[in-house]
Amino acid sequence: MIIGRLLLRLLLVPLGAGFALCAAVLVTVMAHWSRFAALVAANPDAGDDWIVALAIYGPAVAFIISVSAMAMLLPAAVGVVIAEALAIRSWIYHAANGGISAWIGETTMVEMREPYDFHNGPLIAVGAGIAAGFVYWLVAGWSAGFWKPVFGRDNADAAPPAARA
Repeated sequence: MIIGRLLLRLLLVPLGAGFALCAAVLVTVMAHWSRFAALVAANPDAGDDWIVALAIYGPAVAFIISVSAMAMLLPAAVGVVIAEALAIRSWIYHAANGGISAWIGETTMVEMREPYDFHNGPLIAVGAGIAAGFVYWLVAGWSAGFWKPVFGRDNADAAPPAARA
């Protein structure tokens, strides 16, 4: 029973983290949508070369994004390990973990946010972290802790032997 639950956790936790990351990206893109539209409208001829630009700059941008995302994912991973170890299943805990992790990541990336216009809103980063934490809870956090069953036995079985007699 415990081995099966551990294997389930080994599948659900990365799946939940992947969905949480997608939710954070979606919230961030929606928050910056007007800026994206302004960048596209500023140079209407740039759309012709987007495939070449994507092929040349895409891997470099993906690497930079992955390095900067590690600053936010590491505190979130620590919070997930604590939730799994202590079987914390509260949506408030996971949403707060996402928001605090995003805030920590935003404040530690000082030199990366200076030249870019999109890194000037810590409120957007914290909002994306809260959304990511909630999505993580929906996928994996509601059943955290491989040693504690989700749907427990009756309270009569959990009572001490002296009380059952």
